[in-house]
Amino acid sequence: MSTVTSAPADASVGNAPAEGRITDQAVADARAMIGLQLRPEGPYLQDASPDTLRNWCNGIGDLNPLYREIGYGAGTRYGTMLAHPMFPMAFGWLGRTRWGLPGVHGFYAGNDWELFRHVRPGDRVSAIERVVGVEEKESKFSGRLVLQYVEACYYNQRGELLARALGTCTRHERKAARDTGKYKEIVQHEYTNEERDRIDQMVLDEPRNIRGANLRYWEDVNEGEELPTIARGPLSLMDTMGFLVGCGRGHTHGVVLQAAVKHPGHYFRNPEAGGGVEYTGIGHHRESVAKEVGVPGTYDYGPQRSAWMCSLITNWMGDAAFLKRVRTEMRRFNIVGDTTFCKGRVTRKYVKDKMALVDIEIAAENQRGEVTTPGLATVALPSRDVRLPAFIDGSTCDLELPVVR
Repeated sequence: MSTVTSAPADASVGNAPAEGRITDQAVADARAMIGLQLRPEGPYLQDASPDTLRNWCNGIGDLNPLYREIGYGAGTRYGTMLAHPMFPMAFGWLGRTRWGLPGVHGFYAGNDWELFRHVRPGDRVSAIERVVGVEEKESKFSGRLVLQYVEACYYNQRGELLARALGTCTRHERKAARDTGKYKEIVQHEYTNEERDRIDQMVLDEPRNIRGANLRYWEDVNEGEELPTIARGPLSLMDTMGFLVGCGRGHTHGVVLQAAVKHPGHYFRNPEAGGGVEYTGIGHHRESVAKEVGVPGTYDYGPQRSAWMCSLITNWMGDAAFLKRVRTEMRRFNIVGDTTFCKGRVTRKYVKDKMALVDIEIAAENQRGEVTTPGLATVALPSRDVRLPAFIDGSTCDLELPVVR
């Protein structure tokens, strides 16, 4: 049955992004939703196939053959290619703004994933999302802000838990963010030929550091060991648009208009597009809209950056390992022209639930030496200790993380 939306868009969709306010009542209304289950965003890519898995990797620049090539996967212990661990994000971006505080801008602020099982070709992903927290804070970027927390549990078609993730979104008043001008001095970086050559060489050399079928045993890893750095950038429109394609995202014409009628605070009629309706998140691609929310230029997608940090880990750990946890926090914007250097260092080795684990401190730095994305990861590695059972995934281990963290 088709859905008909009768209200005219002109009645509520403005000619500029809405200037919503963070009021005591708006915050109270948001807090009243804690415990409620939300309708998941999307779904976008719900069915895992060799094509959707490969396209996701194309959107994040991941070259690991375990996540891209059917033939390679057939020769592994899994007997098939696997999804990149962040593929469930293609179902819908956890941490996006979809509830409360109408007209108040939202930024993806990070995710904290605990993973239990692989996604394989033929799997169908579903999710249950619920509101788990709302906090108020003060920021130098926009003054009063609100942090919103959503938990998502992802399942396959057999009802098996694939992952449990906490998504964080920050809400800012657009005018306040413009007025503070926290990032107004930042300009697009001009690279020397030597800088560009170094970045290009890091990208081209990355496949050499993919561990692959060469098992990395827990006993061979030392605390303090550093992971090979990977580079993503300089960020271009090809990168941000390619990520949308890899996620299966894209709304046009009537699909956009119907959504705008239902949620006018998230859309506007952009004079630069002849009055065509655009989502307020178009600042990722239009500099004028980015500046309306206090960002000095078009900027990257947080979920894409989270996936880059995940690739840093999966390159290092090898096919036989399992990424048990990855947490990323978006602390600074990556604007077009920025390069992200993803780094990691092993900080702890231990055994839990009969799995040999290592904790890794991860961080993304830009070409200015600023840390844009701190985080952490936990990896299960094969062990030579015969008292520890072999494993195929992380389903037997629960890190017992608090709901909001």
